[in-house]
Amino acid sequence: QGLERTEHEGFGGGNTAWEEEKLSKYQHSETRLLEVLEGVCAPSDFACHQLLERSEEHVEQWWFHERQQHPDFFQWLCVDKLMLCCPAGTYGPDCRSCAGGPRQPCSGNGRCDGDGTRRGTGLCVCSPGYGGPFCAECGDGYYEASRNKSHLVCAECYQACGRCTGPEDSSCLRCKRGWVLHEHRCIDIDECGTEMAHCRANQYCVNTEGSYECRDCSTACIGCMGAGPARCKKCNKGYWRDGAKCLGECFQWTGGPYCPLFTAQALPELCLPPLDVDECASAEEPVCTGVQEVCENTEGSYRCVCAQGHIRRDGQCVEDKPPDAPEKGFFDDVTDDEVVVLQQMFFGVMICALATLAAKGDMVFTAIFIGAVAAMAGYWLSDRSDRVLDGFMKGR
Repeated sequence: QGLERTEHEGFGGGNTAWEEEKLSKYQHSETRLLEVLEGVCAPSDFACHQLLERSEEHVEQWWFHERQQHPDFFQWLCVDKLMLCCPAGTYGPDCRSCAGGPRQPCSGNGRCDGDGTRRGTGLCVCSPGYGGPFCAECGDGYYEASRNKSHLVCAECYQACGRCTGPEDSSCLRCKRGWVLHEHRCIDIDECGTEMAHCRANQYCVNTEGSYECRDCSTACIGCMGAGPARCKKCNKGYWRDGAKCLGECFQWTGGPYCPLFTAQALPELCLPPLDVDECASAEEPVCTGVQEVCENTEGSYRCVCAQGHIRRDGQCVEDKPPDAPEKGFFDDVTDDEVVVLQQMFFGVMICALATLAAKGDMVFTAIFIGAVAAMAGYWLSDRSDRVLDGFMKGR
């Protein structure tokens, strides 16, 4: 651009004859070179200024010595000297020809990867509608509208066709995904009516051309078969079923079974507090399915509890009965007074037996008798004797 701008300029001044005489020298002067280089780089383009500074000697060499022999400055500097670029239609370190040849890379229907640089693969990146290694064929969804030795024109098929022979919907050879071929026409597949659709638990399926969408159910629903509260499988917490619909904001008022939200906001005095729904009574099937479980209604919900006479143990409802009591001892029902009488009778019998043996004059039994009387008297008078004898008499 700088060369073109200064093509017909001169040194300037008031002497036209002198200017004409010196004009040829201006064409090859250093003054013109400086004027040419002034506008080469934008002020903020640091990379350009850096490249120009690095190439200053080459630029001056071409300007003063190589210009006549090599008039193409780009070829001489960028391709031959600096080896930063390649001629158009070539790529890579060795400037090889692009796919399809350097004159018309990629058949004119795409671009060569790395074209004009020392980088890239040289492979074709085809324009929309074209395909093949040299972009010389029509791509998927396009058909051959016209062709000659040097040019190919591809036009778009009918929207459902993957391959076709013309623009009509009856010229399909293959269908895109989501469609099925029938007598050269592509028929949309209803994924929602088959097992091909996969939506989350609280979503419903909507068929679209060639595909489907998953949309969220109404907030009134727990699972649904379509849009709105009339397509709910089950009503959400805080909603109640009125015919086919799950209604929210369950207020009572004079105008009907529930108070609309706008009325509750504008005229709250017409609406009574929320009406709790008894899920236990309104359910068509038993809500609580465990053995001996019954449904108990709560505010805005319900809970499953054990039936009367049963308690929950290890997650199940079992009969509430006290644990088996241990068998009673022989003396368990004996009262304290009866224990005292039995103790006196026992000691009386023991002393009488020993007294009878001692009366026979046997010194051994006499000694045992005296010792037993003394021992029994000591224990009898002590506090410990009561506890020991009481335990003994009760079998403990």
